[in-house]
Amino acid sequence: MTERQQAVWRTAAFVVASGALIAALNFGLRGSYGLFQRPMMETLAWSSATFSWAIAIQNLLWGFGQPFAGAIADKFGTARVIVGGTLIYALGLYLTSVTTTAFEFVVSAGILVGLGASSTGLGVILAAVGRAVSESRRSFAMGVATAGNSVGQFAIVAIGHGLIDGFGWQTTALLFAVMSLAMVPLALPFVRRGGGGGAAVDAAEGTTLMATLNDAGRERSYLLLTAGFFVCGFHVAFIVAHLPAYLEDRGLSPFWGAWALAAIGFANMFGAFASGVLGGMYPKRLLLSAIYFARSVAILALIALPATPAVVMVVSVVIGLLWLSTVPLTSGLVAVMFGTRYMATLIGIVTAGHQVGAFFGVLLGGYIRDHTGSYDPLWWIGIALGIAAAVIHLPIRERPLVPAAA
Repeated sequence: MTERQQAVWRTAAFVVASGALIAALNFGLRGSYGLFQRPMMETLAWSSATFSWAIAIQNLLWGFGQPFAGAIADKFGTARVIVGGTLIYALGLYLTSVTTTAFEFVVSAGILVGLGASSTGLGVILAAVGRAVSESRRSFAMGVATAGNSVGQFAIVAIGHGLIDGFGWQTTALLFAVMSLAMVPLALPFVRRGGGGGAAVDAAEGTTLMATLNDAGRERSYLLLTAGFFVCGFHVAFIVAHLPAYLEDRGLSPFWGAWALAAIGFANMFGAFASGVLGGMYPKRLLLSAIYFARSVAILALIALPATPAVVMVVSVVIGLLWLSTVPLTSGLVAVMFGTRYMATLIGIVTAGHQVGAFFGVLLGGYIRDHTGSYDPLWWIGIALGIAAAVIHLPIRERPLVPAAA
């Protein structure tokens, strides 16, 4: 490939487009695991808690792996992290297709898919996108990349439902492993000249990584942002893993569980894009507060209204509009506070908080369902957490942090 062709591949447009497609595959494949729950429970005689343990570990490792994946990407380049993560991701999906025991499922779907997803997820992608565009277009570009998650959830969940119905969950997991390998060529726009590390940034943005991390640990606004993202993870992971089973408990067929997830993904294409646009016009902290409060209202509607297909689809669309609309706003606030030099690492830490919430959302969902016969207590916890998140975003200061060394 000539230098001119390489320059074309590294333009901001290709970086954003490739980032959106990688996000679509990352989230769509991983977000389809909720469709596997009932078929695997029937085939392997598992409880809901057994399935939930693996998915909870997946979410936890996805979160705790992101700061390390981000630090490696900041140092050695995003493309290398994506390629390595893709290979781990594909291996986890393949081993899921041949799993026969709970331990094998934890290793494949939990550990390997979790680690692979951490290296190909939005924490790494959004940092590269943020460096590729100007500050005035950063929120918009992050909204576009985040919308890729939704495209994946909408398209791949719908495809996954059809594949499981037609060929079974084992074949579907194998086909998903093959699909995940498409992330390798999509990493091309993230290759740096000379194979170096991160993109060029303003030298004034931070000093060393450790100094920046020390500043972040003392900044209350950053800690509040991380705490709020915990709630986002709790909501998203619980819904992805347990919404299909919850709707079956209320008398609907698996068809509606799959289409509820697909509707969430479809609506989030618009929600994530709109939040990126609005984040460049209005205070991000206020938008985040409104999103979390609106989520609580939507969850209340889901459990309080009759479980008819029409109600489920309407509420799913509303939840979808609020689904990952938090991501471009949260990532944008990190960029406002600290700049883009160590953005992948800092977003990774915030995302780790997100995935701690995801861990508890998935795990508690399975245990409470097994012990009480109902998901209702988890929905009420989700409502309370949404209101709490709406409150704690209000005092966040949306301005550049002055480094302690200054």
